[in-house]
Amino acid sequence: MNRPLSRRDWLRISSAAAAALATARTSPLWSQDRPAAAAVDTSKLLVRSENPFNAEPTLADLVAEEVTPTDRFFIRSHGPTPKVDVKSYSLTVEGLVNKPLTLSLDEVKAKFAAHTLTASLTCAGNRRVEMARIKPISGVQWDAGAIGNATWTGAALAQILEAAEIQPGAKHVWFEGLDPIPEKDGSVAPFGGSIPLERALATTPPQGAGAKPAPGAIVAYAMNDAPLTADHGYPLRTVVPGFIGARSVKWLAKIVVSDRSSPNHYVAEAYKVVTEGTADEVARAEPIYEMPLNSVICLPAAGAKVTAGRVQVAGYALPSGKPRATVRRVELSTDGGKTWQDAKLRGEAVPGCWRLWEAEPMLAAGKHTLVVRATDSTGAVQPREFPWNLKGYLYSAWHRCEVQAG
Repeated sequence: MNRPLSRRDWLRISSAAAAALATARTSPLWSQDRPAAAAVDTSKLLVRSENPFNAEPTLADLVAEEVTPTDRFFIRSHGPTPKVDVKSYSLTVEGLVNKPLTLSLDEVKAKFAAHTLTASLTCAGNRRVEMARIKPISGVQWDAGAIGNATWTGAALAQILEAAEIQPGAKHVWFEGLDPIPEKDGSVAPFGGSIPLERALATTPPQGAGAKPAPGAIVAYAMNDAPLTADHGYPLRTVVPGFIGARSVKWLAKIVVSDRSSPNHYVAEAYKVVTEGTADEVARAEPIYEMPLNSVICLPAAGAKVTAGRVQVAGYALPSGKPRATVRRVELSTDGGKTWQDAKLRGEAVPGCWRLWEAEPMLAAGKHTLVVRATDSTGAVQPREFPWNLKGYLYSAWHRCEVQAG
């Protein structure tokens, strides 16, 4: 029987991984630059940082289609994009399992049934620029475009874990990527995430007539009916609908089953809602998992001049990450939130998946403050305000857009 991994075990493993990554800088598996092969054409994205590379689409491009094209899907990186040689690549499954696994990409495809689902991924820092207006915040200054809705294909995480035979006492599943993240002390360490085991084993309602229940998480190898690109995690990544994007780890190399959440920096310290950032506050705070209910106006653009009369307004709404939650209603105000009218929802109500919406309010000549709010199937209503936090995470206040009609 394998014993649970302790923090000491994790630090030992991470130190070994860091050393391996540090010496691998001349290896074909590692590249300081974004790999040219299978890289996304970023000409349609707004680049927020070059190194690491982070970019988002314009809001108008974002809502042009219900399924976001790969070249308009945001890119979130914490370090250099690894160049992976699929011939030598393998995914390992270890920890509290009876049968540790080592799988090639081809074996993942051959040994486990393929599942296809549509799900939205969102950076926890989406809309950070709005929260930064309350009080400055460091980090990538995301507008509201650090979100995308894609069709993902891969193996159910639950089936992989079943093949490894989970041991009693398991409560969490850790993920480790191949991207080498520079640390403050000059070392490098892999990006990591983790999710509760119950989420890994969960299912969601079927997507479409005749479909079977969708897995709560998948190990994906395809995005929008094509192999993952280098920027989006080739050859494998996790996709955990409803959870912040940081839990959908790219360039997946290792899965660890444990009795506790991962001690990786991006679970144990980062991606927590804190206001001061003291060691005690960070230690007490729980890792962020579920995304909050949210909605955004994408058309017209903020500050736009529009023709008085019927004006096309459109955007997206995202349900909370709670199990089975879906978008139920979107309301638009043209007077700063004093009165509301229902917007028209597009597409189907699917857990972990956005819904695009549209409305055509009548605007008289003059300045108007458009405001949107959403309600989901749990009864949750998007809040008017959202409290500031040190990292600018989960901002989900009513979204406002000032326009001039004339």
